[in-house]
Amino acid sequence: MTTQTSPRSRTVLPRRLALPDFPWDSLAPYRARAAEHPDGVVDLAVGAPVDDTPALAREALAAASNAPGYPATVGTAAVRAVIIGWFARRRGVTGLTDACVIPTIGSKETVALLPLQLGARPGDLVLHPRAAYPTYDVGARISGATPVPVDTDADPATWELPGGEVAIVWVNSPGNPDGRVLSVEQFARVVSWARERGAVVISDECYAELGWEGAAADGVPSLLDARVGGAGPDGEPDRSGLLVLYSLSKQSNLAGYRAAMLAGDPELVGAITEVRKHSGLLVPAPVQAAMVAALSDEAHVAAQKERYRARREQLVEATAAAGLTNDPASVAGLYLWLSGPESMSAFDLVGAFAELGIVVAPGDFYGEAGAGRVRVSLTDSDERVAAACERLRATDLFRA
Repeated sequence: MTTQTSPRSRTVLPRRLALPDFPWDSLAPYRARAAEHPDGVVDLAVGAPVDDTPALAREALAAASNAPGYPATVGTAAVRAVIIGWFARRRGVTGLTDACVIPTIGSKETVALLPLQLGARPGDLVLHPRAAYPTYDVGARISGATPVPVDTDADPATWELPGGEVAIVWVNSPGNPDGRVLSVEQFARVVSWARERGAVVISDECYAELGWEGAAADGVPSLLDARVGGAGPDGEPDRSGLLVLYSLSKQSNLAGYRAAMLAGDPELVGAITEVRKHSGLLVPAPVQAAMVAALSDEAHVAAQKERYRARREQLVEATAAAGLTNDPASVAGLYLWLSGPESMSAFDLVGAFAELGIVVAPGDFYGEAGAGRVRVSLTDSDERVAAACERLRATDLFRA
């Protein structure tokens, strides 16, 4: 008797990519425990803005809502001009042209797809910081390349790498989760090393407006700073092989708009744009109008920074009172990078926070370098942050 094979059992696809489990799913039991707190939960696990989107961005979005045609992949002339102006004004990066910039559909999409869009393939190495946002790893895997964590603070000559060709070096400054900031000299060292190998350097600078302590309080350097790549044969800044990402999610509370941008080497930007054209990756026209409004105004950015500053100061004080220590190098960004007693693992810390009705992210989500740490976001309301601080000051759960 012949056994019939169902058509479904012969289906070739899907072939699952070798991706890690989505880490935040593992927080479900801790969220459930935190939700039992009689004064309600405080969610400091995810860096999702909760403050209002500025009226000027909402008004620009509404005014541009009659948008029956397809937007251009490269963006409107107005959005490219405002991106160029913003880089010059806020990041000290001059000399960019239209060919050097494009708007993107948020920055996470760009992080995940850039290795694929640039042509990374099996056998290539994609390097990223040891303590890192998981999407750098995922983006490498999507392209078939091999993700490799390295200490981007250290001399690249000390990096121990597996076999393969280095295609991309990711840097993240200010860092997520650790709030560390790379100096111009550190950037230049990485760029010199990468150029010797023909590798691209990409800097995720989404928290650049949030410098708190030390030199970072006066400004966070950019990979595109003219001092980093040196000068080309024409005497102009050499930005060959360099790309920077920036997002309006944090500075302007536009996470729901998916509004971000990419800038750097025009040859790389052109290659990425060509793939995006074929893929239909288009930033909606109303969102581009909102970007123009937001990037043209600095008052709302300063006001939002002060909200985060106040929350950060409260949380630094309250977590210290509870017996926790913020990484001394965590001087910028949207998070505290906390450790507790040596006897407590990252998930032990998460569990203790949950007992207080507070949800935080274990450092394990960000690689082996996160062992024994938790990431605490500044993105809940003033009232909820104040509630968290009151609970932390009164607890002994983090005492050895």
